[in-house]
Amino acid sequence: MEGAPGLAKTTAVKALARHLHAPFQRIQFTPDLLPADLTGTDIWRPQEGRFEFQPGPLFHSLLLADEINRAPAKVQSALLEAMGERQVTVGGRTYALPALFLVMATQNPIEHEGTYALPEAQLDRFLMHVKVGYPDAAMESRILALVRGEARHLAAGTAADVPEGEGLDTRMVMQARAEVLDLHMAEPLERYIVEIVLASRDAQPYDATLAARIAWGASPRGTIALERCARAHAWLAGRTFVTPEDVQAVAPDVLRHRILPSYEASADGWDGGRLAERLLELVPVP
Repeated sequence: MEGAPGLAKTTAVKALARHLHAPFQRIQFTPDLLPADLTGTDIWRPQEGRFEFQPGPLFHSLLLADEINRAPAKVQSALLEAMGERQVTVGGRTYALPALFLVMATQNPIEHEGTYALPEAQLDRFLMHVKVGYPDAAMESRILALVRGEARHLAAGTAADVPEGEGLDTRMVMQARAEVLDLHMAEPLERYIVEIVLASRDAQPYDATLAARIAWGASPRGTIALERCARAHAWLAGRTFVTPEDVQAVAPDVLRHRILPSYEASADGWDGGRLAERLLELVPVP
């Protein structure tokens, strides 16, 4: 999630955590953070004469990496195995992460002092890159009312939390995942997804100018993510089948961080999201 300060990126993830009955951990990424601060470490127990593994924050089901671009490359690399293989290796031993595991990260696009650009290998492991913009007048008014309500709860000493019995547990999330995968997706629509990703790698048949603006296209992870997110979008809409509109709705967020613009395109104000939107205009809809 990328957006200017004060746009409730962290608050949104915390709200998700309140509705999810699973372990949650927030980590404030800083330049002095160490890989062991994420993965955990082996601790020597002299009374027992052995090392004991002390799990780190990565062993929670939902992990919020706040201002993820403020940690150096060594810390970023500690996330690669966890996000890609759902496991962590420490001291030559491999430990499995929870079946329900999700890393959500925030970053500020306007303040770059003391930040480190995320490597492409790590960016590709994020399912989506969502940009959070400023709210409109109506939403701003709703924010004021919401904050006033929270302040009243705080002053009264009561918790403005999820009512007892509400929210999602791990079993419900896993059931939803299975239902998403069972949605019908026609073969022409699957080919449409593949064609979008292939066009990100070679847009020459569609538009030579666009091809020159793309330095690198999306990987096969992009194809997988686009298919999964399109299915989820259809499921959330209450349908049992996926449509081209589902693919088009999620494609910019799925491909934004996977399509790298050329230097000239970046200078002209093109980013991955804009390139993805242009590809959607060019690739024929089945």
